[in-house]
Amino acid sequence: MTCWAKKVLLVACLLPQTIDSLSTVAVPTAPNPLQDFDLTTNTKLPWLQDGYQTWKWRNHDINYIEMGDPSKPAIVLIHGFGASAYHWRYNIPDLAKDYHVFAFCKLGFGLSSKPVQEYAAEVWRDQAVDFLKEVVQKPAVLAGNSLGGFTSLYAAATDEAKSMVNGVVLLNGAGRFRDGMPAQEKETNPLVESIQKFIQRLVIGASFVVTKQPARIAQILRQVYPINADMVDDELVESIRYPSLDPNAAEVFYRVISKNGNGPSVYVDDLLENLECPLLLCWGEYDPWIRPQAADKVQAIYPAAQRVSIDAGHCPHDEAPEAVNQAIRNFVESTTSKK
Repeated sequence: MTCWAKKVLLVACLLPQTIDSLSTVAVPTAPNPLQDFDLTTNTKLPWLQDGYQTWKWRNHDINYIEMGDPSKPAIVLIHGFGASAYHWRYNIPDLAKDYHVFAFCKLGFGLSSKPVQEYAAEVWRDQAVDFLKEVVQKPAVLAGNSLGGFTSLYAAATDEAKSMVNGVVLLNGAGRFRDGMPAQEKETNPLVESIQKFIQRLVIGASFVVTKQPARIAQILRQVYPINADMVDDELVESIRYPSLDPNAAEVFYRVISKNGNGPSVYVDDLLENLECPLLLCWGEYDPWIRPQAADKVQAIYPAAQRVSIDAGHCPHDEAPEAVNQAIRNFVESTTSKK
């Protein structure tokens, strides 16, 4: 299996076109199953395959988690490609002791709806912005891992959301820089394009079948948890495997990969130039997929960015949660003290 095929499970360098504008409802459709969760004795969220709370967004069910005192500053955690809100299982309980914490499953992933549609980075950007408006309803710090980092940055750099974002935390954030491969115009041949698309569908389809197997999921995860692979447990594997059983999961997987195989169309440089809030780079320094040099580039473009190095790989928040939670705490305190 190629390196590119391995990335399709939990990384996040990729990614729906604006959907039809339907009304959103920010009211849970069922009681919060975590309402009796004891923050003083539990450090890890339980995996609930039936979901947590539901937000209706553009006529789709969005699974989300909310925990903590509503009077405290808000933090919104955004997962990466192939993961879910559950990936913040060690962060939510700890941070909720002092903050009002949210995490949602992106449209097409986790326990959220998986509509068959075109997917691009703008869909998750819009989802994050609307989540702030409809559910959080107050300014928040956005923290995202991998693709979730790109979503956080994209949302924070959007004019309509700037007043709602106190700061951004990138945990090995994905995205392309302008000094990468230059875009090239190519002559199009309809026949060649149709053949390429057919072959691409076969390859991506086969990759999906392989990568959704529990043993294969665990193997890939351990590759990106190089310092503490023991954090890869059955619950984490199941939180990735179970959503792949959805009837639309394979088609969504194909559409995301085929449209965004080279990364989001918007450059990180452009988003940073439009960013007007504090930025923290909380970086797993042993990431085999998104190297520390990416954080170096962000700092060069946005010199005001703070940086904390974590002894972890691609998912520092789950591999080294104590260090990441402390870094986020310090950052949130610094952003709120300036207001």
